[in-house]
Amino acid sequence: MGRISIQIITLFIILIAGYFGVYAISNFTANNRVRLPEAYSDSDLAFQGKRLKGWALGAEGLIADWYWMWSLQYVGNKIIGAGDADINLEDLTTLNPRLLYPFLDNATDLDPHFMPAYSYGASVLPAIDPELAISLTEKGIAANPEAWRLYQYLGYIHWRLEDYEKAAETYERGSTIPGAPVFMRQMVAAMQTEGGSRETARGIYNQLLAEAEDEQSRNNARLRLMELDSLDERDAIDKVLADVQSSTGRCPRSFREITQLLTRVKLPHNKDFRINPDLELVDPAGEPYRLDTETCTSQLSATTPIPKAPRNRNNQ
Repeated sequence: MGRISIQIITLFIILIAGYFGVYAISNFTANNRVRLPEAYSDSDLAFQGKRLKGWALGAEGLIADWYWMWSLQYVGNKIIGAGDADINLEDLTTLNPRLLYPFLDNATDLDPHFMPAYSYGASVLPAIDPELAISLTEKGIAANPEAWRLYQYLGYIHWRLEDYEKAAETYERGSTIPGAPVFMRQMVAAMQTEGGSRETARGIYNQLLAEAEDEQSRNNARLRLMELDSLDERDAIDKVLADVQSSTGRCPRSFREITQLLTRVKLPHNKDFRINPDLELVDPAGEPYRLDTETCTSQLSATTPIPKAPRNRNNQ
């Protein structure tokens, strides 16, 4: 019995020593960890699910769903991780979302007919790597030649790149597919005549909003439409400000001085200006506009979620 007790005590001492040893090593490694650049914050995909195609016993679709869901969470987590930093929807490279394409590539290799994956890629990838966005969508077209929506996505990507000729050609090809809506033919004409206009942009984003297959794509389209509304509003506000400055020789000190004048302005699409309970002029996101008295122009609030796009687009 004495020998057994000694063995138990010895084992207990070894366990305690091991615990404190692991604790000390963990603290040391945590305090002396090599700080990697931001570009290495994501681990490469250790598992390429597309290699299981044909060997997954019919579970390819389930694995594809997993990759697609992970791609949605991945970008969402990147945006959350950015904290209060400004997010430019035109350029998401600052978030370093380098694994988005591998996720979508795996999903569409496992299930070449997985339309939501192509839709999401067309919505988000152009702001990360337009060439990868084109590659993914063309891959979808090759696997689904009768899917007119893929031509819509590809036309949208070329339009974003301001390659209106390619966009028109793509919409033209898609418009000949059985079941394609009149919208596709309308976009052919729009690309050829006013590809850079706000009205063309509004038509594209309204269509994308109506057909988006995931919430992030819908939110992206909504933000774009809010941006267009805000551009229209700021143009109207700035014209009133310029008229007042011209007639009085000074810039108004606040928007309240021109509220009555703004009520006479007709905004496109029968939209109206918004005044919050504090009697502030607000943008489509509900954030108060700022008045820059030096330039006598309206500006977006620093906290507004609407993308701060250039004001002087072509064919406004």
